[in-house]
Amino acid sequence: QVQLVESGGGLVQAGGSLRLSCAASGIAFSFSTMDWYRQAPGNERELVALITTGGITNYADSVKGRFTISRDNAKNTVYLQMNSLKPEDTAVYYCHSRSPPSWGQGTQVTVSL
Repeated sequence: QVQLVESGGGLVQAGGSLRLSCAASGIAFSFSTMDWYRQAPGNERELVALITTGGITNYADSVKGRFTISRDNAKNTVYLQMNSLKPEDTAVYYCHSRSPPSWGQGTQVTVSL
């Protein structure tokens, strides 16, 4: 059974930083591309960043240069370092595995002015 458990969300002022973590179990972690998505109230869930098994990364235009995705295969964990946070980054952030497809429960990130 796949489990993805996010942590690290919270309330931060604009310009601040947070690091999200997603611990995976029940999957061959090193063989799965991993994603971070987010969903703000009234909006569709959107892809924020992805990292392939080979470490190739890609980002939504809105977070390029501010967010960094990384993975530690020894710890079965994927991270999202978020710097220079803006109020429009406020959302529930979800971890997602592609092999097999599975979602975490989400962690709330709130950025205040």
